[in-house]
Amino acid sequence: MLVFESPKEVQLFLKQLRGEGKVIGFVPTMGALHEGHLRLIRKARKESDVTVVSIFVNPIQFDDPGDFQRYPRTLHEDRYKLEMEGVQVLFLPSPEGMYPPGYSTFVEVENLDRYMEGAHRPGHFRGVATVVLKLFNIVKPHFAVFGLKDAQQYYIVKRMVEDLNLDLEIVPHETVREPDGLAMSSRNRLLSPESRKQATALYRALKLGKEMMFSGERDPKRIKAEMEKLLRTEAPLGKIDYIEIASLPDLQPVERVEGKVLLALAVRFPEARLIDNFILIPEDGLVWNERID
Repeated sequence: MLVFESPKEVQLFLKQLRGEGKVIGFVPTMGALHEGHLRLIRKARKESDVTVVSIFVNPIQFDDPGDFQRYPRTLHEDRYKLEMEGVQVLFLPSPEGMYPPGYSTFVEVENLDRYMEGAHRPGHFRGVATVVLKLFNIVKPHFAVFGLKDAQQYYIVKRMVEDLNLDLEIVPHETVREPDGLAMSSRNRLLSPESRKQATALYRALKLGKEMMFSGERDPKRIKAEMEKLLRTEAPLGKIDYIEIASLPDLQPVERVEGKVLLALAVRFPEARLIDNFILIPEDGLVWNERID
């Protein structure tokens, strides 16, 4: 596995490979890799000649400096996992390399960032869109794989790619879960044993909301109220940031559940904040776990 720290050096190296006709697949990460990341990487490996993984804890997408400092960093372990997966290129930039002195250019995808994560983490998606566009311009992949656990991020990145006519495909991958339903996340390792036990309530709350929709409930207020009741009962250590039902792909709160929707929530435990979601078509059944167009 080749490791690059310089944006310019990895850009030149990959430009040569692309010129040779190699298909480049890309998985951007912030490290602390787990099985969820590895599934994305395996998908990229299967469909590309060269797989590139980046590890960069992006400072400009954190609204809380403490959260940035606490974010798990396991580089030695990460490099071993990537080598075992057969990744050919690891891009490992520094904050100074990505944002040199005088840096003043940022990207915003309007409207899609108004609710859910965007409402509770000011500037988060500005930071995400900026770093992702920079990574795309450096790596120039033919496709990039994004996990649907961060569904709002996926739809924002997809819109950015479409709006700016970027020459790559955004490939979604279903949420990868632990046997008890908890969505895999780098932040899970920060949880205390009791918080980890209670965190499974997020999945149960989503299942409850899904079941209500499929049983014919179309009032989002009733669905969210029942989900909130479950979370307050089964995860008392957690503070609910939001429970939302949003239209897709425009990510706006709905007044009535119709068509494809995103059922999403975020809960703050004492040690870490967790998010999860289902992507649902109430009339036709559950489409989470399938490729989303």
